[in-house]
Amino acid sequence: MTDPTRDLLPEGLEDRLPQSAAAAARVEHAAMAEMDSWGYDRVLPPLIEFERSMAERMHGFATRQMFRFVDPKSLRTLALRSDITGQVARIAATGLANRPRPLRLCYAGQVARIAGDPLDPRREALQLGAELIGSDTAPAAAEIVELSIASLEAMGARGISVDFTLPDLVDTLAAEEFPLDPGQVAVVRRELDAKDAGALNEAGGAAYLPLLYAAGPFEQAIDKLSAIDAKGVLASRIGGLRQIADRVADRARLTLDPSERHGFEYQSWFGFTIYADGVRGTLGRGGTYRIGGSDEPATGFSLYPEALIDAAKSTEPRQNTIFLPLDHDREAARDLRRRGWRTVAAMTQADNAASLGCTHWLQGNDATEL
Repeated sequence: MTDPTRDLLPEGLEDRLPQSAAAAARVEHAAMAEMDSWGYDRVLPPLIEFERSMAERMHGFATRQMFRFVDPKSLRTLALRSDITGQVARIAATGLANRPRPLRLCYAGQVARIAGDPLDPRREALQLGAELIGSDTAPAAAEIVELSIASLEAMGARGISVDFTLPDLVDTLAAEEFPLDPGQVAVVRRELDAKDAGALNEAGGAAYLPLLYAAGPFEQAIDKLSAIDAKGVLASRIGGLRQIADRVADRARLTLDPSERHGFEYQSWFGFTIYADGVRGTLGRGGTYRIGGSDEPATGFSLYPEALIDAAKSTEPRQNTIFLPLDHDREAARDLRRRGWRTVAAMTQADNAASLGCTHWLQGNDATEL
């Protein structure tokens, strides 16, 4: 008896069938072409690396989501990548260490993780993005935010929204304006992230309560944040946020949630999350960070366009494809392919152009629409 479960895929993994594969290829090509037009060079890191290298290049990067196994050659622990950013950081710190800065790199590839999350059960996904190595200034962040918007637009996203945050906000305020004991910092940071006013107050973070209300549309929220910062400790960060917002205000809806830290474990002074109309959840994140090992500043973003691909695959336009009968002119077929046509050649007299997905028929040297 045939086992009905023999060909099942593991939970969270799926095949891309032709239309989905075509949509994924188009989306990836569009994004890479946009990044290339901004001067970002593509790199292709391997799927598998030593776990230690992946973990050490990005401070705060969690390895618990990575598939790990022992390399039979070196007997060291290998990991299947769950994020490409750290690999690009390694390339910048090693093979491209002597290249002039700022160094602009982009990438696209599949990543895998041990478990999905409740809103997205996928365990394999396409990740693409760009890294500006050697700078974490406001102009660098502004370029990265604008490029992430332009890349999503090239992929077909519309109604883009960007939410800004300041990942090191609590650490900065705790050092001077709103002092905290070292043991309180992590607790206050956690309760701010959870938006729990009661727990924040109980943790000794009463001075931080106004930050919960300094969120919303960018212009109103940044004014509230400025009013809270009486001593000017955040002045440079607020100025940086305004500079970034000025650069992209005409490209996207902008909001600010200064205390948001979920998903920004390794970012430094600036982070952002990007959304689009008709797509549930986030499409990507980015911000400023330091490369582990070299401590070099960098700014970048990662996009996960699976939701865009899912939305596009059912309406992915059918390519013009010409049916070649058994007795077709082979030189004419070669010429059509050189001109960009797809061709499908008949194997038997019974082959049918329409059922094989063709849009045209080769008659002599001419393409005739079905």
